[in-house]
Amino acid sequence: MSTKPSIFKRMFLLTWNTINGLRKLFLNLVFFGLIAIIIVTLAADDTIEVENGSALVLNLSGIIVDQKRQVDPIEAAMKSGNETDGSGEILLADVLTVINNAAADDRISQMVLDLGMLNGTGISKLQSIGNALESFKASGKTVVANGNWYGQNQYFLASFADKVYLNPQGSVEIEGLGRYRLYFKSALEKLKINAHVFRVGTFKSAVEPFIRDDMSDAAKEANLMLLNDLWKSYADTVAANRGINSVDLSLSADEYLKQLDKADGQSAEMALNMNWVDGLKSAEEFRLSMVDAVGKSADGESYKHVSFYDYLSVTHSHPTLSLNDKVGIVVAKGNILNGSQPAGQIGGESTSQLLRKARFDDSIKAVVLRVDSPGGSAFASEQIRQEVLALKEANKPVIVSMGSYAASGGYWISASADYIYATPTTLTGSIGIFGMITTFEDSLASIGVHTDGVGTSEWAGFSVTKGLSPQIEAVIQRHIERGYHDFISLVATERDMTLEKVDSIAQGRVWTGRKALELGLVDDLGELQDAVTKAAQMASMEQYDTEVIEKELSPQEQFVQEMFASAASYIPASVTESSTLETILSQWSTVIEEFKSFDDPNGVYLYCDTCNY
Repeated sequence: MSTKPSIFKRMFLLTWNTINGLRKLFLNLVFFGLIAIIIVTLAADDTIEVENGSALVLNLSGIIVDQKRQVDPIEAAMKSGNETDGSGEILLADVLTVINNAAADDRISQMVLDLGMLNGTGISKLQSIGNALESFKASGKTVVANGNWYGQNQYFLASFADKVYLNPQGSVEIEGLGRYRLYFKSALEKLKINAHVFRVGTFKSAVEPFIRDDMSDAAKEANLMLLNDLWKSYADTVAANRGINSVDLSLSADEYLKQLDKADGQSAEMALNMNWVDGLKSAEEFRLSMVDAVGKSADGESYKHVSFYDYLSVTHSHPTLSLNDKVGIVVAKGNILNGSQPAGQIGGESTSQLLRKARFDDSIKAVVLRVDSPGGSAFASEQIRQEVLALKEANKPVIVSMGSYAASGGYWISASADYIYATPTTLTGSIGIFGMITTFEDSLASIGVHTDGVGTSEWAGFSVTKGLSPQIEAVIQRHIERGYHDFISLVATERDMTLEKVDSIAQGRVWTGRKALELGLVDDLGELQDAVTKAAQMASMEQYDTEVIEKELSPQEQFVQEMFASAASYIPASVTESSTLETILSQWSTVIEEFKSFDDPNGVYLYCDTCNY
């Protein structure tokens, strides 16, 4: 009898040995990789020295946000190792802290704005940074901006500098504001897809792309009025900073060509002629001018300076004293979704939990709710508002500070606060409601697929492959109408207005913070710090501290995150760089995930689709 194992046993052993070998290899790679990272991190000298007379280089790279998205620690490490690629996020609070600390730091003699990698950021946040720059200049220190080119956002911030320099081969690109989108009505008809739309609000245009091939007159009217209001804020601020006429910022094509001809076709010379910049300097010319201004760095290769990221780490290393009485700050940033959501999104459960945490913390005497959201789920919005009411019942004042936008659901969660601050360019309002269901019965029928059957009620056969009966459509529309009535009733009660008054300024229309103040939708114009001061006053606190209330990481999560963050700078750039294709696919993925995540249990949304200028 043969002692040789059967073919099946040999195949099994081969498979198991292969799997087990790969498992050991993977674990060894991970284990020794972590050991190597820890050794490199511990061996590295992380001491950052700020030379006397240094310039602070505000090299902002990425998007300015009120709260960073939660990302996987390894992914975060990969990205943070390449800070200058513009794909990351920067906390507004960190930028303001750095500027304010630098104003009082005798080692910092001036500031350089390096904004080439600053990406899309709302004007309201840029204005907050601009205000901090004005305070920095008031301390007797100068601010200079230097760039190879300036986009619209970058130039807004650069205009706060004492001097603005541009590369001789560069340009200043100011396009104004626009609102254009794709419309799909004809395409849906050709595909035989039926879009069933339910909405209340003349200006609630989120569903227009599915029922029209162009923008409605009402939407054009509302959008143009909003854009003009926003542009006036932009142009007036920049014009005042630069000492020019605001009409010289957004040129017609004919006028632009005329000015370009005067400059012999050179964009940089045109910018100089228009007084958009103060001088043209190459990188080397700027380096030499800064060496003259602040002296050579210790390595002799550049001027004495410290980057934003290095200086931020220095400020974070200083211990802070904590007082017993505090103003709690809860950040509600992103789309409003159901359940528990990570940082960078608003969850009906998770954001409510943060507000609840503030309510049961005896050291928290008042709460500032920082809202930066276009809205989302109606159900989750009401969950969060109920927690705001609970805080007020606990005799803890709630002050809302609106960021770039606080519209639709973002306004719903704000409406019951004791006091509401907006910035002049905050997008708010959008008091309206909509729902939409697309059905495919005609599309499927065209290829020979049909849905049929029986049920105990009309609702049992409800399906996107079957279509909607007129009766079901009427029921859904009635729910939407009731939701709109609830919305304007809430605003009428909390803002002490009549239903008729609210209805006249609602209808889904979006307003700037300045206009919202005139209409009574907010109480005052101000920044986050104004809201904190107001909260302390309403809680009768003369001495107080602030505490940002966030979801706590587990000890394991915190260790892994800190370890990878420390080691990120030692990861080769080739590992962290993304191809253009990967970047584009990532952007599309983000859009798809955003729409997939809309999960209101009733299919009802308080969402501002016009808040993405």
